[in-house]
Amino acid sequence: MSYDATVRIWRGDAAGGDLQTFTVEVNEGEVVLDIVHRLQATQAGDLAVRWNCKAGKCGSCSAEINGRPRLMCLTRMSTFAEDETVTVTPLRTFPVIRDLVTDVSFNYEKAAQIPAFTPRPRDADGNHRMQQVDVERPQEFRKCIECWLCQDTCHVVRDHEENKAVFAGPRFLIRLAELDMHPLDVRDRRDAAQEDFGLGYCNITKCCTEVCPENIHLTDNGIIPLKERVVDRRYDPLTWLGSKIRRRPRD
Repeated sequence: MSYDATVRIWRGDAAGGDLQTFTVEVNEGEVVLDIVHRLQATQAGDLAVRWNCKAGKCGSCSAEINGRPRLMCLTRMSTFAEDETVTVTPLRTFPVIRDLVTDVSFNYEKAAQIPAFTPRPRDADGNHRMQQVDVERPQEFRKCIECWLCQDTCHVVRDHEENKAVFAGPRFLIRLAELDMHPLDVRDRRDAAQEDFGLGYCNITKCCTEVCPENIHLTDNGIIPLKERVVDRRYDPLTWLGSKIRRRPRD
């Protein structure tokens, strides 16, 4: 079974551009990335698009499809009615390089600023020991494929370019949360999360969770617990007092 679909693709570069309309064949079981490749092969050989694995694991083919941040390789054409126009545009939050390819270097710059994993010394026998429950808690966040869809949909950076200097975005807030939960890590990242990475800017609308292709519960399992720990440190009087009292060294 096949049919002809109307597809609109944004074409242009940093100087500007516009949507171009194509009619393209769609076969049963195909995804949006298949259609983009067919357009490259038959009608728009110079169409720029970033992709790699075509299996939903590299995060390269991120785009906005009918206004929603998605991976093109995971978005089946059967999602849309045969007479529905499918519009594919680049990630809005990041500068366009050409066509569907955007400059996502902002994310790598933020990643480089995250304080590194700092494990405690090994036990006397040379091993690290952890409780299984502590191992499992941050495991969810390691599924991240860095597709930047959560970064793209977060309105704090999407709608306010000036916030990029002080707000790392949801992907890196959960990286901080993951490290803060790690049973071996000894670095305290709570102040950095608030002061350097803009945790307070997040108003937990959960839009980042809604677009995550790995179904990571960024808000409920990562960002909210991190906010709670920051609030305890800064505003709970007993916690604040305890952090100020130096313990006597053991004899």
